[in-house]
Amino acid sequence: MGTNIIHKRLTMETLKQLIKELEQFDGAELIEKLNDIKRALHKISPMRNEPVDCVLWVPQDGVEANDYNPNSVAPPEMDLLKHSILEDGYTQPIVTFKRDTHREVVDGFHRNRVGKECPEVAERIQGFLPVVTINQEREGRGDRIAATIRHNRARGKHRIDAMAEIVVDLKKRNWSDKKISKELGMDADEVLRLSQITGLAEMFMDKHFSEAWEAEQLPDNDKGELV
Repeated sequence: MGTNIIHKRLTMETLKQLIKELEQFDGAELIEKLNDIKRALHKISPMRNEPVDCVLWVPQDGVEANDYNPNSVAPPEMDLLKHSILEDGYTQPIVTFKRDTHREVVDGFHRNRVGKECPEVAERIQGFLPVVTINQEREGRGDRIAATIRHNRARGKHRIDAMAEIVVDLKKRNWSDKKISKELGMDADEVLRLSQITGLAEMFMDKHFSEAWEAEQLPDNDKGELV
């Protein structure tokens, strides 16, 4: 008998034994055991750098909405999202940043709401939510804001007033126009217009705005370091 066939049989027998052991658990305990297996497989996966490689089911009370999401969904669209999840189930996980005691939503603000606010959905998913974990090196608040904006803008959805407030917040964190433009997918003029909406442009009246903005060296991260 070939080595490959023996190896395949051993693998299947191991899997069957594991499934048999898991059958003694149910509910939240079973979900956590399955999460442990997913985490272990994720560590050795060739796709371990991709968040979607490891979708976990976590208690919904440990998932908190962020306070900077500029995306808004009209009532009809929210109803459609609710109907979609009721009929089709969760087809996309909620993107989160993992903290010590909870997860902060990076993308999936409204999927998070449906799982918590729709009784039929909440009952069906037993008080859990499907999540992936964004790359943990994005520890700075500015980095997480940028990740949320990229997700929203890729879908063509964001509120102008909320975007303007975010630009202000990032500038206060010493992000240069160049970094804001790059990380949020904007051109230079858009960054300037959003600054003007908030009145922030008055702070930079003595600066000449032109294509030369790319050459400016301003503190470019949350620590005030130059890049």
